[in-house]
Amino acid sequence: MAPGDLVNRPGHVEITGPGGTVLLGPGTPYGWRTLTGWEETPPYDSGTVPRAGAHGAYLGRLLAQPRTIALDGLTIRTDPGRMSAAVRALAAATALADDELPLVVQLDDAPPLLMFARCIRQAVPTAAGGYALGVVTEGSVQFEATDPRRYGLVEQVVETQLPAAEPGLNWATAGLAWPLEWGTPGSTGALTVVNEGDAPAHPVITFRGPVDTPSITNLTTGDVLEYETPLAASDVLTIDTGAGTVLLNSTASRLGDVSPRSVPEESFVLPPGTTTLIYRAAPGSDPQSTAAVRFRSAYW
Repeated sequence: MAPGDLVNRPGHVEITGPGGTVLLGPGTPYGWRTLTGWEETPPYDSGTVPRAGAHGAYLGRLLAQPRTIALDGLTIRTDPGRMSAAVRALAAATALADDELPLVVQLDDAPPLLMFARCIRQAVPTAAGGYALGVVTEGSVQFEATDPRRYGLVEQVVETQLPAAEPGLNWATAGLAWPLEWGTPGSTGALTVVNEGDAPAHPVITFRGPVDTPSITNLTTGDVLEYETPLAASDVLTIDTGAGTVLLNSTASRLGDVSPRSVPEESFVLPPGTTTLIYRAAPGSDPQSTAAVRFRSAYW
């Protein structure tokens, strides 16, 4: 099941955990009153430092820190005597986990957004008679997301080949006739990606051989990722810019093959809006080689 598959109306919150997925909101046994931390700016780590010999400070970078999200006023309503089953389902979806899993929220008619988080606190009051009557109120669930950005549900993939010219006119035939047939258009090696959010997105980039010294350049920022490594036809080099990893065939690290003109992987981002990327390689590389960019639109 893909993240957000259960979400279909405003007020829905889909929680995925080690023991399964549970849906909160209208049409479910689980209601909630407030959601804090979702539409708030995350904490910032400021790099601004005071000036030593003048008023003011030297402007530094602002880096967003982990986001905490809390669902308060949690209400569970079931048939009398069925409360334990609903509580166990919620507990399975909010169980202790080492990995962050999808948390999807839809607040109104706008598309739902996704975060990767894990539950750090879950409380279901056990007031006298509540379980027997099938009503529990004032529960809460709290999550922490180390990546404070929210994402669109749709993962976009854009692919291109190395630049290649079109075949052109065939002068070997008896003659030319209108309309002229110039052949199948060649590849330009360019990709256009659109980040519809308001935060920079970290893409996952894959180079497929055969190719030598593949590179991708962000024409918007001027940033380049280039690797001095030859790839055979069966090889795939995967760069996860968010994690800062470079893997050959999903196993061997190739961080040591980065060229001197490359930027650090984690600094290669897709800014909000439209970005043009170009795929290039060493002369003589097979034009059938491809580069693919996979990402989600990112929101603060």
